[in-house]
Amino acid sequence: MGLLGMFRGKEPAKKASDDILLLHAMMLMASIDGVMEPSEIETLEGFINTLPEFKDADFDVQMAAARKLRAKFNSGQEAVKALGEISSEAVRKKAFILAADIAMSSGDVDDAEEELLEAMQRVLGIDDSLAQKAIEILALKYAK
Repeated sequence: MGLLGMFRGKEPAKKASDDILLLHAMMLMASIDGVMEPSEIETLEGFINTLPEFKDADFDVQMAAARKLRAKFNSGQEAVKALGEISSEAVRKKAFILAADIAMSSGDVDDAEEELLEAMQRVLGIDDSLAQKAIEILALKYAK
């Protein structure tokens, strides 16, 4: 053990902030099926460029923190549990709606995205009424 090794693990790990968890939710949905479709990347970038959580932040630092958080988990279904740490009800709702938007942006929601969205709904405490309303509105957004 090195000189600093004895300090490792002594301090509790800093909890991820709501903005990092929001970014985690969006990145998780964009990558859950193993492929980040160009439309999903564009949607994700659009949110990053317009949401107040990212307006005055150092995005490289946020992205590094979100990647570090994701690396703690073996699977997407396991990684969704971290979203339970979001303290703001508004950010919880926003995470769910933006994740659904990213899933639907490619035009085809696959089983992995569907399962992740259902897990997000449970972990984030989103009631069925709001979830259904959000999906209906997003379906209109992406209707052809």
